[in-house]
Amino acid sequence: MTTHLTGDNLLEARDLEMHFPLKKGILLQRQVGAVRAVDGVSFDVREGETLGIVGESGCGKSTTARLITRLLEPTGGTVTYRGRDVTHLTRRELLPLRREMQMIFQDPYSSLNPRQTVGSVIGEPFVIHGIEKNDAKRKVLVQELMEQVGLNPEHYNRLPHQFSGGQRQRIGVARAIALKPKLIVCDEPVSALDVSIQAQVINLLEDIQNEQNLAYIFIAHDLSVVRHISDRVMVMYLGKVMEVADRNSLYERPMHPYTQALMSAVPVPEPRRDRERILLYGDLPSPQNPPSGCVFRTRCPLATERCAAEEPLKVELEPGHIVACHYPKVRAVV
Repeated sequence: MTTHLTGDNLLEARDLEMHFPLKKGILLQRQVGAVRAVDGVSFDVREGETLGIVGESGCGKSTTARLITRLLEPTGGTVTYRGRDVTHLTRRELLPLRREMQMIFQDPYSSLNPRQTVGSVIGEPFVIHGIEKNDAKRKVLVQELMEQVGLNPEHYNRLPHQFSGGQRQRIGVARAIALKPKLIVCDEPVSALDVSIQAQVINLLEDIQNEQNLAYIFIAHDLSVVRHISDRVMVMYLGKVMEVADRNSLYERPMHPYTQALMSAVPVPEPRRDRERILLYGDLPSPQNPPSGCVFRTRCPLATERCAAEEPLKVELEPGHIVACHYPKVRAVV
Protein backbone atom coordinates (compact mmCIF):
# COMPACT_ATOMS: atom_id res chain seq x y z
CA MET A 1 0.00 0.00 0.00
CA THR A 2 1.24 3.45 -0.83
CA THR A 3 1.39 6.23 1.73
CA HIS A 4 -1.21 8.94 1.22
CA LEU A 5 -0.07 11.53 3.77
CA THR A 6 0.09 15.19 2.80
CA GLY A 7 1.08 16.56 6.21
CA ASP A 8 -1.75 18.84 7.38
CA ASN A 9 -4.16 17.79 10.10
CA LEU A 10 -7.68 17.48 8.76
CA LEU A 11 -9.28 16.48 12.05
CA GLU A 12 -8.18 16.73 15.67
CA ALA A 13 -9.87 15.03 18.63
CA ARG A 14 -8.85 16.15 22.11
CA ASP A 15 -9.83 14.45 25.38
CA LEU A 16 -13.03 13.01 23.90
CA GLU A 17 -15.41 11.53 26.45
CA MET A 18 -18.69 9.67 26.16
CA HIS A 19 -20.13 8.67 29.52
CA PHE A 20 -23.58 7.10 29.24
CA PRO A 21 -25.55 7.76 32.45
CA LEU A 22 -26.98 4.87 34.47
CA LYS A 23 -30.25 5.80 36.14
CA LYS A 24 -32.57 4.22 38.66
CA GLY A 25 -35.71 5.08 40.53
CA ILE A 26 -39.19 6.11 39.48
CA LEU A 27 -39.08 7.41 35.90
CA LEU A 28 -35.30 6.80 35.93
CA GLN A 29 -34.59 10.23 37.37
CA ARG A 30 -31.69 9.36 39.68
CA GLN A 31 -28.24 8.85 38.16
CA VAL A 32 -26.28 6.16 39.97
CA GLY A 33 -23.26 5.89 37.73
CA ALA A 34 -21.99 6.05 34.17
CA VAL A 35 -20.62 3.77 31.48
CA ARG A 36 -17.29 5.24 30.38
CA ALA A 37 -17.45 4.15 26.75
CA VAL A 38 -14.84 6.70 25.64
CA ASP A 39 -12.64 8.26 28.29
CA GLY A 40 -10.13 10.93 27.30
CA VAL A 41 -9.28 9.91 23.73
CA SER A 42 -7.05 12.20 21.65
CA PHE A 43 -5.77 11.73 18.09
CA ASP A 44 -5.22 13.49 14.76
CA VAL A 45 -6.11 12.55 11.20
CA ARG A 46 -4.07 14.07 8.39
CA GLU A 47 -5.26 14.86 4.91
CA GLY A 48 -5.20 11.78 2.70
CA GLU A 49 -4.19 9.30 5.41
CA THR A 50 -5.87 6.25 6.85
CA LEU A 51 -5.93 5.99 10.63
CA GLY A 52 -6.80 2.48 11.76
CA ILE A 53 -8.46 1.92 15.14
CA VAL A 54 -8.26 -1.55 16.71
CA GLY A 55 -9.20 -3.17 20.00
CA GLU A 56 -11.52 -5.73 21.56
CA SER A 57 -15.29 -5.46 21.36
CA GLY A 58 -16.51 -2.87 23.84
CA CYS A 59 -13.30 -0.82 23.81
CA GLY A 60 -15.03 2.29 22.41
CA LYS A 61 -14.06 2.18 18.73
CA SER A 62 -17.55 2.60 17.27
CA THR A 63 -18.55 5.14 19.91
CA THR A 64 -15.49 7.20 18.95
CA ALA A 65 -16.59 7.04 15.31
CA ARG A 66 -20.04 8.36 16.21
CA LEU A 67 -18.55 11.17 18.27
CA ILE A 68 -16.38 12.26 15.35
CA THR A 69 -19.38 12.43 13.02
CA ARG A 70 -21.62 13.96 15.71
CA LEU A 71 -24.07 11.07 15.61
CA LEU A 72 -23.50 11.17 19.38
CA GLU A 73 -23.00 14.27 21.50
CA PRO A 74 -19.76 13.96 23.52
CA THR A 75 -19.93 14.52 27.26
CA GLY A 76 -16.45 16.04 27.17
CA GLY A 77 -13.59 17.03 24.88
CA THR A 78 -13.52 18.64 21.46
CA VAL A 79 -13.49 17.69 17.78
CA THR A 80 -11.84 20.17 15.44
CA TYR A 81 -12.26 19.87 11.68
CA ARG A 82 -10.05 22.03 9.48
CA GLY A 83 -9.31 24.29 12.42
CA ARG A 84 -12.97 24.75 13.39
CA ASP A 85 -14.40 23.40 16.63
CA VAL A 86 -17.45 21.40 15.56
CA THR A 87 -18.27 19.85 18.93
CA HIS A 88 -21.20 22.10 19.78
CA LEU A 89 -22.52 23.11 16.36
CA THR A 90 -26.28 23.04 15.84
CA ARG A 91 -27.86 20.68 13.31
CA ARG A 92 -28.22 23.58 10.86
CA GLU A 93 -24.56 24.55 11.30
CA LEU A 94 -23.53 20.90 10.88
CA LEU A 95 -25.25 20.47 7.51
CA PRO A 96 -22.39 21.91 5.36
CA LEU A 97 -19.96 19.82 7.39
CA ARG A 98 -21.88 16.65 6.57
CA ARG A 99 -20.83 17.08 2.95
CA GLU A 100 -17.18 16.70 3.95
CA MET A 101 -17.53 14.00 6.63
CA GLN A 102 -19.35 10.78 5.76
CA MET A 103 -19.68 7.34 7.29
CA ILE A 104 -19.80 3.75 6.05
CA PHE A 105 -21.56 1.47 8.50
CA GLN A 106 -20.78 -2.08 9.54
CA ASP A 107 -23.96 -3.85 8.50
CA PRO A 108 -24.79 -3.50 4.80
CA TYR A 109 -28.19 -5.06 5.49
CA SER A 110 -29.54 -2.66 8.11
CA SER A 111 -27.84 0.54 6.90
CA LEU A 112 -29.99 0.71 3.74
CA ASN A 113 -33.70 1.49 3.67
CA PRO A 114 -35.31 -1.69 2.30
CA ARG A 115 -38.17 0.30 0.75
CA GLN A 116 -35.97 2.68 -1.23
CA THR A 117 -34.52 1.83 -4.60
CA VAL A 118 -30.75 1.88 -4.91
CA GLY A 119 -31.03 5.00 -7.04
CA SER A 120 -32.91 6.78 -4.26
CA VAL A 121 -30.45 5.61 -1.59
CA ILE A 122 -27.37 6.82 -3.46
CA GLY A 123 -29.08 9.98 -4.69
CA GLU A 124 -30.40 11.01 -1.28
CA PRO A 125 -27.33 13.14 -0.37
CA PHE A 126 -27.93 15.23 -3.51
CA VAL A 127 -31.54 15.82 -2.43
CA ILE A 128 -30.70 16.66 1.19
CA HIS A 129 -28.05 19.21 0.22
CA GLY A 130 -29.99 20.59 -2.75
CA ILE A 131 -27.16 19.89 -5.18
CA GLU A 132 -29.10 18.47 -8.12
CA LYS A 133 -32.89 18.90 -8.11
CA ASN A 134 -33.44 17.75 -11.67
CA ASP A 135 -34.42 14.06 -11.55
CA ALA A 136 -32.90 13.16 -14.91
CA LYS A 137 -29.54 14.79 -14.15
CA ARG A 138 -29.48 13.28 -10.68
CA LYS A 139 -30.07 9.84 -12.17
CA VAL A 140 -27.02 10.32 -14.40
CA LEU A 141 -24.88 11.26 -11.39
CA VAL A 142 -26.10 8.25 -9.42
CA GLN A 143 -25.46 5.84 -12.29
CA GLU A 144 -21.93 7.23 -12.63
CA LEU A 145 -21.39 6.55 -8.93
CA MET A 146 -22.75 3.02 -9.32
CA GLU A 147 -20.34 2.36 -12.14
CA GLN A 148 -17.47 3.82 -10.11
CA VAL A 149 -18.03 1.35 -7.26
CA GLY A 150 -18.51 -1.64 -9.54
CA LEU A 151 -22.31 -1.85 -9.71
CA ASN A 152 -24.38 -2.19 -12.86
CA PRO A 153 -25.98 1.23 -13.57
CA GLU A 154 -28.97 -0.59 -15.10
CA HIS A 155 -29.87 -1.82 -11.60
CA TYR A 156 -30.79 1.75 -10.59
CA ASN A 157 -34.40 0.81 -9.75
CA ARG A 158 -33.69 -2.39 -7.82
CA LEU A 159 -34.29 -2.70 -4.09
CA PRO A 160 -31.50 -3.52 -1.60
CA HIS A 161 -32.71 -7.10 -0.97
CA GLN A 162 -31.95 -7.88 -4.62
CA PHE A 163 -28.23 -7.37 -4.02
CA SER A 164 -25.62 -9.50 -2.25
CA GLY A 165 -23.87 -8.37 0.94
CA GLY A 166 -20.80 -7.15 -0.93
CA GLN A 167 -22.95 -5.26 -3.43
CA ARG A 168 -24.91 -3.63 -0.61
CA GLN A 169 -21.70 -2.41 0.96
CA ARG A 170 -20.71 -0.96 -2.42
CA ILE A 171 -24.02 0.90 -2.36
CA GLY A 172 -23.01 2.29 1.03
CA VAL A 173 -19.64 3.35 -0.39
CA ALA A 174 -21.33 5.07 -3.35
CA ARG A 175 -23.63 6.96 -0.99
CA ALA A 176 -20.67 8.02 1.17
CA ILE A 177 -18.59 9.39 -1.75
CA ALA A 178 -21.51 11.04 -3.58
CA LEU A 179 -20.69 14.54 -2.25
CA LYS A 180 -16.91 14.13 -2.64
CA PRO A 181 -16.10 14.29 1.10
CA LYS A 182 -12.65 14.82 2.59
CA LEU A 183 -13.06 12.31 5.44
CA ILE A 184 -14.93 9.00 5.64
CA VAL A 185 -15.34 7.08 8.88
CA CYS A 186 -15.46 3.36 8.10
CA ASP A 187 -16.99 1.51 11.05
CA GLU A 188 -15.99 -2.12 10.47
CA PRO A 189 -17.15 -1.94 6.83
CA VAL A 190 -16.02 -5.46 5.88
CA SER A 191 -16.58 -7.50 9.05
CA ALA A 192 -19.98 -8.79 7.87
CA LEU A 193 -18.62 -9.91 4.47
CA ASP A 194 -16.93 -13.07 3.22
CA VAL A 195 -13.14 -12.93 3.06
CA SER A 196 -12.99 -12.80 -0.75
CA ILE A 197 -15.55 -9.98 -0.80
CA GLN A 198 -13.64 -8.16 1.93
CA ALA A 199 -10.61 -7.89 -0.32
CA GLN A 200 -12.70 -6.44 -3.14
CA VAL A 201 -14.23 -3.76 -0.91
CA ILE A 202 -10.84 -2.88 0.62
CA ASN A 203 -9.32 -2.51 -2.85
CA LEU A 204 -12.26 -0.33 -3.88
CA LEU A 205 -11.73 1.95 -0.87
CA GLU A 206 -8.02 2.26 -1.67
CA ASP A 207 -8.72 3.10 -5.32
CA ILE A 208 -11.18 5.82 -4.32
CA GLN A 209 -8.71 7.20 -1.79
CA ASN A 210 -5.97 7.44 -4.40
CA GLU A 211 -8.30 9.15 -6.86
CA GLN A 212 -9.82 11.68 -4.44
CA ASN A 213 -7.13 12.08 -1.73
CA LEU A 214 -9.62 10.99 0.91
CA ALA A 215 -8.81 10.51 4.59
CA TYR A 216 -10.21 7.43 6.32
CA ILE A 217 -10.77 6.49 9.93
CA PHE A 218 -10.88 2.71 9.55
CA ILE A 219 -12.25 0.65 12.43
CA ALA A 220 -11.87 -3.12 12.33
CA HIS A 221 -11.32 -6.28 14.36
CA ASP A 222 -9.17 -7.93 11.70
CA LEU A 223 -5.62 -6.80 12.40
CA SER A 224 -4.39 -8.02 9.02
CA VAL A 225 -6.92 -5.81 7.22
CA VAL A 226 -5.95 -2.83 9.36
CA ARG A 227 -2.27 -3.33 8.60
CA HIS A 228 -2.97 -3.51 4.87
CA ILE A 229 -5.03 -0.34 4.58
CA SER A 230 -3.73 1.93 7.38
CA ASP A 231 -0.92 4.46 7.47
CA ARG A 232 -1.10 4.77 11.26
CA VAL A 233 -2.84 2.61 13.85
CA MET A 234 -4.39 3.51 17.22
CA VAL A 235 -4.96 0.76 19.79
CA MET A 236 -7.84 1.23 22.26
CA TYR A 237 -8.74 -0.63 25.44
CA LEU A 238 -11.70 0.11 27.71
CA GLY A 239 -12.29 3.57 26.28
CA LYS A 240 -8.65 4.69 26.38
CA VAL A 241 -5.76 4.91 23.91
CA MET A 242 -2.97 2.44 24.66
CA GLU A 243 -0.63 3.00 21.72
CA VAL A 244 -0.39 4.97 18.47
CA ALA A 245 2.23 4.50 15.77
CA ASP A 246 2.70 4.09 12.05
CA ARG A 247 1.64 0.64 10.91
CA ASN A 248 5.13 -0.82 10.44
CA SER A 249 6.36 0.34 13.85
CA LEU A 250 3.25 -0.90 15.60
CA TYR A 251 3.19 -4.34 13.98
CA GLU A 252 6.94 -4.93 14.07
CA ARG A 253 7.88 -3.13 17.29
CA PRO A 254 4.82 -3.00 19.60
CA MET A 255 5.69 -1.49 23.00
CA HIS A 256 2.48 -1.80 25.02
CA PRO A 257 1.73 -5.21 26.58
CA TYR A 258 -1.83 -5.10 25.25
CA THR A 259 -0.67 -4.36 21.71
CA GLN A 260 1.86 -7.17 21.97
CA ALA A 261 -0.88 -9.60 22.97
CA LEU A 262 -3.04 -8.49 20.02
CA MET A 263 -0.18 -8.82 17.55
CA SER A 264 0.78 -12.27 18.81
CA ALA A 265 -2.71 -13.45 17.82
CA VAL A 266 -2.34 -12.37 14.17
CA PRO A 267 -2.12 -15.46 11.92
CA VAL A 268 0.99 -15.62 9.76
CA PRO A 269 1.61 -17.93 6.74
CA GLU A 270 4.79 -19.49 8.12
CA PRO A 271 4.98 -18.99 11.90
CA ARG A 272 8.37 -19.43 13.49
CA ARG A 273 8.69 -22.22 16.03
CA ASP A 274 9.91 -19.71 18.61
CA ARG A 275 7.00 -17.36 17.95
CA GLU A 276 5.52 -16.46 21.30
CA ARG A 277 1.76 -16.43 21.82
CA ILE A 278 0.82 -13.97 24.54
CA LEU A 279 -2.39 -14.96 26.31
CA LEU A 280 -4.50 -12.50 28.27
CA TYR A 281 -6.27 -13.96 31.29
CA GLY A 282 -9.48 -12.72 32.82
CA ASP A 283 -12.38 -10.84 31.30
CA LEU A 284 -12.60 -7.31 29.99
CA PRO A 285 -13.54 -5.13 33.00
CA SER A 286 -16.81 -3.26 32.98
CA PRO A 287 -16.64 0.29 31.59
CA GLN A 288 -19.11 1.13 34.35
CA ASN A 289 -16.41 0.45 36.95
CA PRO A 290 -12.99 0.53 35.25
CA PRO A 291 -9.86 -0.39 37.23
CA SER A 292 -7.95 2.38 38.98
CA GLY A 293 -4.67 3.56 37.53
CA CYS A 294 -3.99 1.76 34.25
CA VAL A 295 -7.22 0.22 32.96
CA PHE A 296 -5.28 -2.72 31.48
CA ARG A 297 -3.53 -3.68 34.72
CA THR A 298 -6.01 -6.43 35.71
CA ARG A 299 -4.94 -8.47 32.66
CA CYS A 300 -1.36 -7.27 32.26
CA PRO A 301 1.54 -9.66 33.00
CA LEU A 302 3.79 -6.69 33.92
CA ALA A 303 1.42 -4.92 36.33
CA THR A 304 2.78 -3.60 39.65
CA GLU A 305 1.40 -1.55 42.54
CA ARG A 306 2.32 1.58 40.61
CA CYS A 307 -0.04 0.54 37.80
CA ALA A 308 -2.93 0.39 40.27
CA ALA A 309 -2.14 3.73 41.87
CA GLU A 310 -1.12 5.87 38.90
CA GLU A 311 -2.57 6.21 35.41
CA PRO A 312 0.27 6.13 32.86
CA LEU A 313 0.89 9.20 30.75
CA LYS A 314 1.07 9.00 26.97
CA VAL A 315 4.75 9.25 26.09
CA GLU A 316 6.33 9.57 22.63
CA LEU A 317 9.14 7.01 22.86
CA GLU A 318 10.07 7.21 19.17
CA PRO A 319 9.05 9.80 16.56
CA GLY A 320 5.30 9.30 16.10
CA HIS A 321 5.21 6.27 18.42
CA ILE A 322 3.12 7.07 21.51
CA VAL A 323 2.61 4.61 24.37
CA ALA A 324 0.54 4.83 27.58
CA CYS A 325 2.45 2.41 29.84
CA HIS A 326 4.71 2.63 32.89
CA TYR A 327 6.91 -0.18 31.60
CA PRO A 328 6.99 0.02 27.77
CA LYS A 329 9.29 -2.46 26.10
CA VAL A 330 9.88 -3.47 22.51
CA ARG A 331 8.88 -7.08 22.04
CA ALA A 332 8.87 -8.61 18.57
CA VAL A 333 5.92 -11.01 18.40
CA VAL A 334 5.17 -11.31 14.67
